[in-house]
Amino acid sequence: MDNNKVKSLAEAVLDVEAQAITFQKQRINDEFVKACQLMLECEGRIVVSGMGKSGHIGNKIAATLASTGTPAFFMHPGEASHGDLGMITEKDVVLALSNSGETDELLTILPLIKRLKIPLITLTGNPTSRLSRTADVNIDVSIEKEACPLGLAPTASTTACLAMGDALAVSLLESRGFTADDFALSHPGGRLGRRLLLHISDIMHTGDDIPNVGEQASLGEALLEMSNKGLGMTSVIDANGILLGIFTDGDLRRLMDHTHVDVHTMRVSDHMTVNPKHARADMLAAEALQLMDQYKINALPVLDDRGKVVGTFNMHDLLRSGVV
Repeated sequence: MDNNKVKSLAEAVLDVEAQAITFQKQRINDEFVKACQLMLECEGRIVVSGMGKSGHIGNKIAATLASTGTPAFFMHPGEASHGDLGMITEKDVVLALSNSGETDELLTILPLIKRLKIPLITLTGNPTSRLSRTADVNIDVSIEKEACPLGLAPTASTTACLAMGDALAVSLLESRGFTADDFALSHPGGRLGRRLLLHISDIMHTGDDIPNVGEQASLGEALLEMSNKGLGMTSVIDANGILLGIFTDGDLRRLMDHTHVDVHTMRVSDHMTVNPKHARADMLAAEALQLMDQYKINALPVLDDRGKVVGTFNMHDLLRSGVV
């Protein structure tokens, strides 16, 4: 294998595909706007269909539309004529992909799509094809040449079609006013979803798992509570559970650097941090993370509106939740 030749061929492929995408900017015209309008006004779903490599691209376009606020799904044109056309309703819009514009499987179902009187948008590489002429809107995604040196394997043509699909999806996203919060709702398993949806109430320790000691507790009792609960801190509370302060591992280290420590006689309340930073149960975990980063804090108590301790969490809890 000639390494230099391989690199040269790979660069040539990328050059051809980059040019194909750049050329598509000329196709952002009134037809593109009309396609967006039809999809924006759709009361049902966008039914994306394509055969072969166009089908693979269609699958991705449908997924991108669905994840950015435009309900969509992919329908295989070969299966459509054997029952899957029943998935299409009169409120839907069909988006058909075909480089040649003469794909038999798509042409077979065209009369049925027209009978339903639903809009048909096509992405084709041949604006004079039967599929293009039948469409309510045809977006020309033709290219000068494929990146394949034989000019046979769909390469630049599929790249151009995919890029145009992304252009449609993002244009619709902006037109709908789709936000990062909306995106998170459809991606609850992803990191963005966790950052935008996860609240402190979802990860905090509650009940008997909260490290708490009374204001009269000795330093030894506080250390025992911290050891048992394993969060690196304990809250110091009054008889009603109201937070008075916190005592942390860091406080203990600083105390031992400057003082002879008698854990049996020293009261934790004499060495706690008063008016500490705290979180609310309804706070986003990502907000709490920012607070902890800003003040170099490893754990926080969670308070209700009265100042009562209702939970505790630390950086490890944020790490386990996937927010960090």
